[in-house]
Amino acid sequence: MGMTIGMITIDTSDPHRLADFWTKALDLSVRHDWGGEFLLLAPAEGSGGLQLGLQRVDDPTPGKNRVHFDAHVDDRAAEVARLVGLGATEVDEHTVPGLTWTVLADPDGNRFCIGQPG
Repeated sequence: MGMTIGMITIDTSDPHRLADFWTKALDLSVRHDWGGEFLLLAPAEGSGGLQLGLQRVDDPTPGKNRVHFDAHVDDRAAEVARLVGLGATEVDEHTVPGLTWTVLADPDGNRFCIGQPG
């Protein structure tokens, strides 16, 4: 049997605050809430896609997170503006032949990228 990735988990001191951001950013809903210690965010039933876990920790890792995710969109500028409106912070922008991406940070400072071919 092959292994697949079923969830990405983010450490945070306030899972409910991050859930407010990520449910809106990724059109997810809180599927389970284990007393605010761990929240499972998931897409609508049957729509596929990864689940996102938000795990309460006393001391989130400072600085740049070592693992992050990349999302690909058709209109990077519009998506960046939408996410900034939800509470993300624009960190940086990069371009290489065939791809431009923007590095953002969620309200806890966890970095992720929004990329667009071109």
